[in-house]
Amino acid sequence: MKLGFTAMGSALHNRRMLQSLAIASMIFSGMPAEAGGISAVAVDGDRVTVRFDGRVDGASAFLLDGPRRIALDISGAQAGRGQFAGGHDTVAAVRQGQLSAETARVVLDLAAPATLAAPRIAADGKSLSFSLSNVSDSAFRMAVGRGRQRFDGPANMAPRPARRLHSITVPIPPVARGVSLPSVAGPRDASRPLVVIDAGHGGHDPGAINRENGEREKDVTLAIAQAIRDQLLKSGRVRVALTRSDDRFLVLQERYGIARKLNADLFISIHADSADNEAARGATVYTLSETASDREAARLAARENKADLLNGVNLGGQTTDVSSILIDLTQRESMNISVNFARLLQREAAPYMPFKGTAHRFASLMVLKAPDTPSVLFETGYISNKADAAFLASKEGQADIARGVARAIEVHFARKMVMRQGVAGG
Repeated sequence: MKLGFTAMGSALHNRRMLQSLAIASMIFSGMPAEAGGISAVAVDGDRVTVRFDGRVDGASAFLLDGPRRIALDISGAQAGRGQFAGGHDTVAAVRQGQLSAETARVVLDLAAPATLAAPRIAADGKSLSFSLSNVSDSAFRMAVGRGRQRFDGPANMAPRPARRLHSITVPIPPVARGVSLPSVAGPRDASRPLVVIDAGHGGHDPGAINRENGEREKDVTLAIAQAIRDQLLKSGRVRVALTRSDDRFLVLQERYGIARKLNADLFISIHADSADNEAARGATVYTLSETASDREAARLAARENKADLLNGVNLGGQTTDVSSILIDLTQRESMNISVNFARLLQREAAPYMPFKGTAHRFASLMVLKAPDTPSVLFETGYISNKADAAFLASKEGQADIARGVARAIEVHFARKMVMRQGVAGG
């Protein structure tokens, strides 16, 4: 989708969507004049009005965090060259683009948390308006979690005249089934422990962005994940796989699903935190808990969980009660192992990188919910902090993080080996 006003771009979620949009652009290249082109976006006080040079059919809106945005998807509209007029302390910028053949998107970049209220499409279908309400951070996160809000045009709007379509038939390859598993690097001995490193975000999802230099979380996490892999392979003691080795988007279920399908012994999701307080810095390690341990953990859970939903675990022919018990027991064991590794990670990596005072925290993070794979989410520092951002983006900083993580992994599996030998020896 090409965005105007601020000339920012955004990638589509997957190849199938790209193919669909390519075909749609050919089919609707002769779009009739009655489609509502965006002619202006005006902010008057706390009221935002989007005007069109034709009639639109309806709209929906949703909120996004990291960075904060309000997105409007307008059915029956075409992106135009309308100007952003007026001003509001909460609206930092306005962008627009064509989401699909008949849907335009308007994005309001927010300088402060705000929600929209009283949305209304005019009776003639040529304007959409709503009010902005400043809210607290927690109220904004709750609004993000509520998802998309829909509002159609007035009931007395006449139906749009039937359009004459020009169709072109283009063969499309069959849709790929599932996610292809990444290659496993390291010793060919399958008895060696397998560690799956997950570089957070990717593709159309940049994650947190440094406001000064534009450094993106998705790029930092990939570089750190690759550095950890290379450091682990030097020892030859473990096998390693990356959930992604390039700039692609994976939903949360695919990330931990890769670890489960590979029968990983440990799953580490790499991230970089962000905060409004630019002084906040230091690494944190999160493990799974159904109740977040503090407000910051709750904020992180709200931000990361929006990408996907958990589908559960297939236990074949087991009854629901038996399945629930088995999942619970397995997950409790995995959580205990994860907690021990989190503490070990802080201890072993602390000589190489700064940590927050309370570095181990609990959160109900979706990416950690594989019931049979010990998992941690490692926030390697704050991309919003000048010192942390420089450390995370540098080759030296990435190498230091990799040394600390590799050290913790080696100690973790050495402990497990000693415990197994102790049990075997009676």
